[in-house]
Amino acid sequence: MTADPRAAQEMMAAGHEAIGRLRREVSKAVVGQERILDRLTVALLIRGHVLVEGLPGLAKTLTVKTLASSVAGSFKRVQFTPDLLPADITGTQIFDPAGGTFSPRLGPIFANFLLADEINRAPAKVQSALLEAMQERQVTIGEASHRLPEPFVVVATQNPIEQEGTFALPEAQLDRFVMKLRVGYPTREQEERMLRLYLDPIAEVPLIEPVISLEGVRRLSGLISAVHLDERISRYVIDIVNATRSPLQYGLAPIAPMIEYGASPRATLALAHVSKGHAFLEGRAFVTPEDVKETAADVLRHRLILTYEAAADQVTADQIIDRVLGSVNVP
Repeated sequence: MTADPRAAQEMMAAGHEAIGRLRREVSKAVVGQERILDRLTVALLIRGHVLVEGLPGLAKTLTVKTLASSVAGSFKRVQFTPDLLPADITGTQIFDPAGGTFSPRLGPIFANFLLADEINRAPAKVQSALLEAMQERQVTIGEASHRLPEPFVVVATQNPIEQEGTFALPEAQLDRFVMKLRVGYPTREQEERMLRLYLDPIAEVPLIEPVISLEGVRRLSGLISAVHLDERISRYVIDIVNATRSPLQYGLAPIAPMIEYGASPRATLALAHVSKGHAFLEGRAFVTPEDVKETAADVLRHRLILTYEAAADQVTADQIIDRVLGSVNVP
């Protein structure tokens, strides 16, 4: 960001106005889910992947598809099934009889937005292929590696109540998701708005127009990178993550037996980046402790591995995170 305070403020104001246009465009088709939309927007701007968990019918797919439509980027959806093969996602080599050569046919993963619907229904080989794309941002087909478009964001959904025909995601892959979001039921007022929007026989299906170009996404990403993270806030982020690994050092003896493994260093980076993105969406050029608290559960809940004792006592990762946030000193 420019060193001129006035110019910097104007750039922040323009960026915030662009986020407002995005929110208004998505709201044409999606009722409620503002928090989920904001988190997905942050993930897009910081180049992070997101796991969205919720019951069927809560507009998970609609929200992701509408957000992708409001950004001038490519969007692909893959329905994950137990018989899915890695080549169904990444692509494969096609033999040309005339030339006697193989040429690559790129799969649906080559998009700015990839919606991996019901990701936990795919077997390990598919998850392995997706993991390379998420981490390396490239795909290997045959002996050649192909770079993925920029930005490249995977938004995966999963249904928490269906276990038959599903595969647990490996911890290494879970750690690549910058956030795990939980979608809840809409309020009564939101459901009334939804009925008015989708039951009116005269009303047309909302047409979503791109309101931000890919170049605009890159500019907004630069603004988020320039959001100030004070050293005291950095230490606060580190303390929160460390408390999940060494709870006894932070006066958290009651939850120590509940945590098998704490969050990784990747969680520290993710919490800092997401906090900066949250501050930007709130219209600020600096991060506050409230930004960290607001986003901590989304960043950490899928990175904590709890013990059987926690499961027996029905203790959730969110409850552990709440205890950590209540015990770590706030700067």
